Amino acid sequence: MSFDLAGYLERIGASAGSDLRALHRAHVAAIPFENLDPHQGIPVSLEPEDLERKLVADRRGGYCFEQNLLFKAALEAAGWRVEPMLARVRYGAPPGAVRPRTHLLLRVSADGVSWHADVGFGNGTPVEPLQFGPAGVHEMDGWSFRVVEEGDELVLQTLEEPGWQAVYAFAPRPVPLVDVETSNWFTSTYPRSPFVTGLIASVQRRDGTRIALSDWSGELTLTERTPQSSVVTPVTRDAAPELLEQHFGLTGFRVDADGRLRSIRADAHT
Repeated sequence: MSFDLAGYLERIGASAGSDLRALHRAHVAAIPFENLDPHQGIPVSLEPEDLERKLVADRRGGYCFEQNLLFKAALEAAGWRVEPMLARVRYGAPPGAVRPRTHLLLRVSADGVSWHADVGFGNGTPVEPLQFGPAGVHEMDGWSFRVVEEGDELVLQTLEEPGWQAVYAFAPRPVPLVDVETSNWFTSTYPRSPFVTGLIASVQRRDGTRIALSDWSGELTLTERTPQSSVVTPVTRDAAPELLEQHFGLTGFRVDADGRLRSIRADAHT
């Protein structure tokens, strides 16, 4: 099955011939980060046709494996060389905690230059690709990022109070897709995975504002962040379907009796 590059470009609002920076920005703004499938107990498929159907045709979002593999397919269809890499998320982790490699990022190469591309870290995603490896501070819409060396790993950091915070760490070498599939299976099915137990939907708007609907703090909240401010509003479960549509363009969900979101489309096929 060949990749429908024209359909993807229409989905993200980009034109044919767009450069890597423009494609990266357009993808981040157009396709929300969300875990509604594993939240419903639905394992995440990484088959190319399933990714295109869900994120492009059905206008859903997805989490890192889905987002970055879709982006990888689009870039390869446009002629770039793309290599997948796996990272350990450090953002929000206790000091010294070692988490499994459950985040996917990409190294994109063209004309002798390599780029660190990642459209799948939700509200922590740099909206533009970074030059691969340590290369100073990158400013994007008021948000700051840098990559530093730590032993044999590279660490992506973001500048937040009280200073530079680690986002994730990774070895700068590609991994086979079977490792990506294994990590995705664990993340979307392990009973204690936060993507199974919790809910998250987020997007970064073109003006740099970050919006997130999440219950990872213990209660369902809608958060709006800029580099200068953060507003957190508690919301009810019953309001979730409307908020998903209003802020993330995600339609066709209802709240079940147990408080979990359910897909109306999935109900129709059961």
